[in-house]
Amino acid sequence: MRATFTIDNDKLDSLMKEKKSKSKASAVKIAIDEYLKRKKIEKIKKAMQKASQQMDFMEAARLRDEMFKLQERL
Repeated sequence: MRATFTIDNDKLDSLMKEKKSKSKASAVKIAIDEYLKRKKIEKIKKAMQKASQQMDFMEAARLRDEMFKLQERL
C-alpha cells in the first residue's frame, strides 16, 4: 500500500513546534508514524469487535490489550 501525504508550510511549522522537532523531515516522520499507529488501532478495534461478536472473548481481550499498548505510545 502506498500513501501520499501533502502538507503546507504553515502546518509543517506548526507541526515542528508541536512535536518539538528540529527539522521538517523529523516532524513529518513523527506525524506519519502517528497516523499509521492510529490506522492500526482502528484495524485492531474492528477485529476486536468482530471477535467479540463471534464470542471469542479471549481473542477480543488480547486485541484490546494490544490496542491499549498502541494508544499509550501515541
